[in-house]
Amino acid sequence: MQRFDGRVVVITGGGSGIGLATARRLASEGAKVVVADIDADAGKKAAAEVGGEFVPTDVTSEEQVEALFQTAVDRFGSLDVAFNNAGISPPEDDSILTTGVDAWQKVQQVNLTSVYLCCKYAIPHMRRQGKGSIVNTASFVAVMGAATSQISYTASKGGVLAMTRELGVQFAREGIRVNALCPGPVNTPLLRELFAKDPERAARRLVHVPLGRFAEPEEIAAAVAFLASDDASFITASQFLVDGGISGAYVTPL
Repeated sequence: MQRFDGRVVVITGGGSGIGLATARRLASEGAKVVVADIDADAGKKAAAEVGGEFVPTDVTSEEQVEALFQTAVDRFGSLDVAFNNAGISPPEDDSILTTGVDAWQKVQQVNLTSVYLCCKYAIPHMRRQGKGSIVNTASFVAVMGAATSQISYTASKGGVLAMTRELGVQFAREGIRVNALCPGPVNTPLLRELFAKDPERAARRLVHVPLGRFAEPEEIAAAVAFLASDDASFITASQFLVDGGISGAYVTPL
């Protein structure tokens, strides 16, 4: 399929994990990919692999985010898809009883404020075109509670989900679709780091997945490709769960 032939896609956090897998998937379907990442080495490597453009970006910086989308338009002539995917899940973000304000604010800045900034500066370009698709990375924790909390991460993803719904409704009549991708646990460097630091805590996550395994980044990328494409032309303001059945399970199957 060449669903993205001639279309320009910006991916934040595109140097690794879900972002990298999505860059590969959309490029394979014809997209011109702009990779944004704070890790210059990873970002350059990813962009080179997919024949795209790398723009070093701290997604918490308003000036850098604005420049990112302007660069994409200047370089390729349009902005068709924004996959606002960058995020963190640091170990110091834990129970509300132990998580400090600094850790709370850091996660909110990277996971929620960055999505606000990306939407703020992507949407005007899409309005001028009269079309566009935005996919924001939320999480299955945006629709569920967990006793083993990462309080700021969970709150940030809930914020992404709520903001996505509002933007999807606000700009629907202008041809701009905005959807929230809600992955379950994914086999990415972020999760592998958690396993390395706290194998017991990480393993507790797996028991709740009805499919009995974590997602691969390529499976999440396939969902992004669907939401961003014209195949999802009647889908906006949605929460799109790709979680192996976690959010639908009352008792996890043996």
